Order: sequence, then structure tokens, then C-alpha cells
Amino acid sequence: MKNFIISILSVVLGLLVGGLVLKLSGISPLEAYQVMWEGAFSQPNYISYIIIRSTPLILTGLSVAFAFRTGLFNIGAEGQFVIGALSATYFGYHFDFSPWIQVPLVMMLATMIASLYGGLSGFLKARFGVHEVLSTIMLNWIALYLSNYAVFIPGFRRPDTETTEFIKDSSSIGILDKWKMSDAGMEWLANHEFWHSFMRPPVNAGIFIALICVVLVWVILNKTAFGYKLKAVGFSPNAAEYAGISTKLKVTQSMMIAGALSGLAGATHVMGVSKNVAVLAAHEGYGFDGIAVALIGSNHPVGVLFSGFFLGALKYSGQKIQSTLEAPSEVIGIMIGAIIFFIAIPSIFNFVTKAWRKN
Repeated sequence: MKNFIISILSVVLGLLVGGLVLKLSGISPLEAYQVMWEGAFSQPNYISYIIIRSTPLILTGLSVAFAFRTGLFNIGAEGQFVIGALSATYFGYHFDFSPWIQVPLVMMLATMIASLYGGLSGFLKARFGVHEVLSTIMLNWIALYLSNYAVFIPGFRRPDTETTEFIKDSSSIGILDKWKMSDAGMEWLANHEFWHSFMRPPVNAGIFIALICVVLVWVILNKTAFGYKLKAVGFSPNAAEYAGISTKLKVTQSMMIAGALSGLAGATHVMGVSKNVAVLAAHEGYGFDGIAVALIGSNHPVGVLFSGFFLGALKYSGQKIQSTLEAPSEVIGIMIGAIIFFIAIPSIFNFVTKAWRKN
């Protein structure tokens, strides 16, 4: 309950800081927030875009939160996302089975590869003592450049472009894609204004996968002996080792699960939205935003779900104040940074207080 209150207060204070920045820019904060609200909820297709935008944030947020609960800081969610997206694109293009086989197969393979990629940093920490922050940062860049290299592989690259071929239709997790393009679908949607607007964006099953993962992560952490051991390692590695828990194994397993969740985020994004990958000049930020989602959600699966939707709505509606009011593009980033800062203040205060009492 305490963490929930801190998160809510931090969000309010972050919005106040954003309002101050808007005021200094000569823009009315009330008008800006009204534009953001209307830009998020005034039309059904806006809600669809927020759901689409939030889905990978929820999954990468779960990834970071899961590692946090084991005492690990998974900075590598971004690289794991890239590996999952690249793997899903590769298998989604080269395989051609029925959708009932293709979709779970592609998703499973992409998740497994990202899991191994995430587990690599866990292994380096467990075996050689390499700090996961250092290894995951390096692995983020390796993933980015590996993806850029893979785009140019002959037979995988689209001719005369800097993108890969699109995945097969049988790999798509889009909802009613073919029906929307059929005569019957277009006729029905034309007569139902709400659904016509709601289904216009690339609505896909990714959000349902994210919801399932929220439940699974909660069950693993709170209802299983495996989750208890992971949390025990996070609370006190020495005590866990004394109790007979293999901390090295649990560190590797935790990072593998975290990698799987981020990889699944990349896979669902490709299979539901982008359909391919392109050369990237820099990271897209889904994994880094997952860190913010985890912190705002207090590293709790349900908290991550709501903070993922909040951050998705904030980022999508933030585009509206830029286009409508010509607000600075950095405002949303300042808001998110301020929220994280206010969330961190109680921890900093507790640390300083304990250090002062100890001395």
C-alpha cells in the first residue's frame, strides 16, 4: 500500500513538473493536459493505439520487475527486445505453416532465443562475477548491431531497402485482419462507427499475451517454491545460500526469464504491428521505457500492468500537444524523469537515514 501511494504521488508531482515546464514555454498547462486527455480517449482509435503502444511496455516492464525481485538490474531489456523482434521476423518470414502452428512456433523460438540472450548476462554474473548492469549494457549494443547486420543478409533483405522482408500472413497475430479487408467486414464496420474506428489501427492479440504474462509472473513469484527461492536470493543471497539455495543457478534462471519476457515483447510487436525490422540508428526505447514502467509499478506485476498503460497513454497523447500546441518534444520525457525521481526519493531518504543512524 505504501508503494502504491508513493507511485500515485510521484505521478501527480511529475505532472506538476511537466505543467511548470509547459508554463515556462508559454503554454497553458490546463489546456495542454486537456489536449492530452482528448488525444488519448476522445476517439476509439486513440484507445487502440494506446493499447498497441502499451503492450511491449507491459512486457518489458515485467522483464525488468522480475529481475528486480531477484536482486538484479536488467538494463538489457532493450537488447532482448531487439533479439526477440529479429528472431520473430526471421522465422516468421522463412517458415510457412498453418497459423495454428506458425504463430506459437515463431513466438516460442523468438522467446527462447531472447531467453538465452538474457541468460548470458546472468551466467556471466554467476560464473565470473561480471555485474549485470555492465554486461547488459554491452549486450544491448551487440543486439542492435547484430540486427542491423542481419537486415542485409541476402534472401532476408527486401531489395533496394534497409528493411527485412515482411513476415508471412500466417505469422501475424492481428485480430480479424483478413475479415476487415473483406467486403462483408468493410460493410459491417461501415455500419458500426465505434468498431470501425477502434479496428482501424493494427489491433492484435499482443495485449492478451501481456495479460497472461502478468498473471503468470504473479503466480510464479507469489505461489510457487521457485518464486520464493528467487525472491530469497534477491532479499539476501548469503542467507539463501546458507539455506541450500543455489544462488548462481537462480541468478541465471531469473535473467533467462527476464530475457524471455522482453523477447516476447519484441516478437509480439513484429507479429502484430511492424511485420518486419529495419536498420536502426539508435535503440527504439521499449526496453528502457520498461525500466520506468517497472519502477512506477513498484516491481509488482499488477502495478506494471497499470503503469504500462499509463506510460503508453502518456507517450501517445504527448504527441498531440506537440502537434496541436507546438509544445517542446522533451516535455513527456521530463514528466517521466520527474516521476522516477520522486519515486526514488523515499529510497534515498531511507538509505541516508540508515547510514546516519549507523554512524
